[in-house]
Amino acid sequence: MLDFIKYKVDFDRRGGKMIMHELSLMESITKTLRASAAENGITKITRIRLVVGKLTMALPEALQYAFEVFKSEELFQDAVLEIAEEPVRGECQKCHHRFEINDGEFSCPACGSLRVKLVGGRELYIDFYEGD
Repeated sequence: MLDFIKYKVDFDRRGGKMIMHELSLMESITKTLRASAAENGITKITRIRLVVGKLTMALPEALQYAFEVFKSEELFQDAVLEIAEEPVRGECQKCHHRFEINDGEFSCPACGSLRVKLVGGRELYIDFYEGD
């Protein structure tokens, strides 16, 4: 078990609090990676790619920092964490146009309708990992 007390995360854009959300997410991610690596006979992970939607409220910088907590484990020592941010996307329910939502502007750029369904931006998953 890791001692999270010794890892102070002090750069939260959301008000100066410790970022426990990202530590918890990274704990789940590394748990999944450990299980998959063991199942596939991998003893060292060299590259991890995460896809993180903007609506998850997980800060990429905080996820990178949280990953450093786990780099003391032999499995992750040489691993590079890549994070691909997924934008918020919508689909107009009137004209079916798909578009990226910027700055909270939820109206359809094609027809102006406000009947927009969120279809992207809530993702958080391991896209792939590489190892030996």
